[in-house]
Amino acid sequence: MVVSNISILKKMEALSIVETMVYPLSLLNAAVRNLKLNLKILNTVPIPSPSLSSHKTLSPTPSKPDLFFNSIIPTIHKVTSIFLFLVLEDMESSRVGVKRNSNDYSNTTTSSASTYLIEDTETQWTSWLVPMFVVANIALFIVVMYLNDCPNRKHTRLVGKCVATFLGRFSFEPVKENPLFGPSSSTLKKLGALEWNKVVVNHQGWRLVTCVWLHAGVIHLLVNMLSLVFIGIRLEQQFGFVRIGILYLLSGFGGSVLSSLFIQNNISVGASGALFGLLGAMLSELLTNWTIYTNKAMALLTLMAVIVINLAIGILPHVDNFAHIGGFLTGFLLGFVLLPRPQFGWLERRNLPAGTRSKSKYKPYQYVLWVVSVVLLVSGFSVALVMLFRGENGNDHCHWCHYLSCVPTSRWDCNEN
Repeated sequence: MVVSNISILKKMEALSIVETMVYPLSLLNAAVRNLKLNLKILNTVPIPSPSLSSHKTLSPTPSKPDLFFNSIIPTIHKVTSIFLFLVLEDMESSRVGVKRNSNDYSNTTTSSASTYLIEDTETQWTSWLVPMFVVANIALFIVVMYLNDCPNRKHTRLVGKCVATFLGRFSFEPVKENPLFGPSSSTLKKLGALEWNKVVVNHQGWRLVTCVWLHAGVIHLLVNMLSLVFIGIRLEQQFGFVRIGILYLLSGFGGSVLSSLFIQNNISVGASGALFGLLGAMLSELLTNWTIYTNKAMALLTLMAVIVINLAIGILPHVDNFAHIGGFLTGFLLGFVLLPRPQFGWLERRNLPAGTRSKSKYKPYQYVLWVVSVVLLVSGFSVALVMLFRGENGNDHCHWCHYLSCVPTSRWDCNEN
């Protein structure tokens, strides 16, 4: 997205009405059939909701359509994300586990089946890191609002009165300046929002990380934290806090880097890169652990449908898709590195009769995907960071890439502020 001057990019939700009313219902029906009316649908395979925390341009005096994108869409989108989220329970249901007694081991060693089963007794981690992330984000937002101190800001006289003045210095900026009920763009800039000029010219690379922890408003914060709770807790229970912590932080960093390469005239905040990284990781987890799923086609088609919806939202005006793509690609590659599951035969090696040869921990293709992903991650980050700190514009090397963020139509102009 190109704008004439610096304005704040807020990561918000953007979702079409058709998708909201039609698509989730069809997916929900499919989920009910596959779940066989099993109503235990809250412990789902975590997946970010569509267009989570999309970058959104906020001009000083937004028009009515802009206000709709900023405030109404996030609410509708969160409801729809729940529908999409429920469908993915079928992926967890498709991982069937069995316990085997000592009489079964001979059959296990002679079996020629191409798939293996994960036991129901698979270790479940206690989730504590994701709740800590949520608490940290909320606490930081309170600090930001305290420092913003809307009642004592002189510019509010020009754009309107502060919102919720009973909160004192914690009151929100006027709706005309920030429809998401939050601080001003200048406050966010001071506290670490992503801005290309400060990152490259002033060598403030730390903004690539701090911008992930800032939020543009209460609506922005609420939607992101609800999504993180649904997604992150389930992932952390399955794979542990170390792997999910690395996945979340590196995905957010990857989204910030790619966004800075292609969008250089705006400032941005929010965790869209990190949340899209979780979506990418779930896709690669499905692929690298392909043999443990009994409902492979359903799981893959569901994930691909959600991915297409998420990324398609990015072509709307004022929505930055580069942070989404950067986070998604980083999470997708990290999923091959951090989320492979060992073969069942390797898990049962201690219970095998003496002298029985056990299987290797991972399948050959899992090792290949691991190596390829590590190479792509290292080379990708190296090239992107070198280009960024040399001050290069990604659009100069990819003349069609701007269409990934906004496709111009007769109804909107991608170059408008």
